[in-house]
Amino acid sequence: MKTLKLAALAPLLVTMLASSNAAALQPARADAHAAQAMMLDATRAGRRIVAVGEHGYVLMSDDDGATQRQARAVPADMTLTAVSFADARHGWAVGHGGVIVHTADGGETWSLQRQDAAADQPLLTVYFRDAQHGWAAGLWSLLLATSDGGKTWRQVALPPQDGGKRADLNLLKIFPSQGGQLFIAAERGMVLRSRDDGASWQYLATGSKASLWSGTAAGGHTLLVAGLGGRMLRSTDDGASWAVVDAGTAGSITQLQADAGSVWASSLDGRLLRSADDGRTWETVGAAGEPLTAIAARTGGAYLRYTRRGLAK
Repeated sequence: MKTLKLAALAPLLVTMLASSNAAALQPARADAHAAQAMMLDATRAGRRIVAVGEHGYVLMSDDDGATQRQARAVPADMTLTAVSFADARHGWAVGHGGVIVHTADGGETWSLQRQDAAADQPLLTVYFRDAQHGWAAGLWSLLLATSDGGKTWRQVALPPQDGGKRADLNLLKIFPSQGGQLFIAAERGMVLRSRDDGASWQYLATGSKASLWSGTAAGGHTLLVAGLGGRMLRSTDDGASWAVVDAGTAGSITQLQADAGSVWASSLDGRLLRSADDGRTWETVGAAGEPLTAIAARTGGAYLRYTRRGLAK
C-alpha cells in the first residue's frame, strides 16, 4: 500500500490512521473529556458551531464556543476529518474507513450513509452545495458524488494526469468558487476544477509541488489555496494562473476560510492569520501555543481556534 505521508494528507491525520475493518466499526462513545480531543474541521450550522475529529467525536456549541457538548449519537468511532452543512439542520461528515455520516437535526444525532471495508481509503473533504447535491473526496483520487442527499453515492472516475496511467492524487479540500465552479486542492501542488457541476474535471498546475491542504474563494474571481510549509497561492482568473503569496508563516496552513470581507488561515505554528484584501497581504491576529488544526467563525468576526487538545484559550 502506498505510504501515507503527512505532506499528502490533511494535517496530523497520518498519526491517527485507523483500520477500516467493518467489524471494528462501533458508535462513538460518550466521553466527558471529548472537548479536549483533537478536532480536524469545524463549520457553522446556522447559529451553531459544529466540529468533528478523532474517535468519531462531534462537538457542538450554541454560544460561540463558550461551552461545548458532544453529539448524542454518532454511528462511527472512526476519525472524522471534515464536515459540511447545507443549512442549519442538514450536515455531513466524512472520515477514515470511507465513512459518511449525516445529520438532519443540526448535529445532535447522526446516521451512517456510507462505509467501505474493502479499501483503506479515508475521505478527507466534503462539500454540499444544498441539501441534495454534495461531493466527498480523499485518498488516491477517490471522488464521490450524490444528488439525493447522500442516500446513494456514486464514484466519479478522474482522468490520469498527463503521462500517467491512472489518477492517484490525494484530494484534500473541495470548495466552490463564487461563480459556482468546483475546485479541489490536492497534493503535489495540484488543483482540480470542474465547470460542469462535477461531471468532468481538469488539472490545474499551480507551479508549486507543495501539498495543498485547503482552499477557498475570496472576492470576485479570486481563489486561494495553501498547505505544506506555509505555501500559499492566489489566482484571479478562476485558476488559469497562480501567484505565490507571502502569508508570513512557515507553518503548514491547515484551513482557509472566507467570511464577511476577510479571509482567515490557521497554521501548524499556532498562528491565526487574516487578510482584508482578498489574500494579497496577511497579518497575524492570534497565536496559540500549539498547532492549529481547525478554525470556525464566531459571531462578530472573531474565530475559534482548535488545537490537538481542544479549543485554544
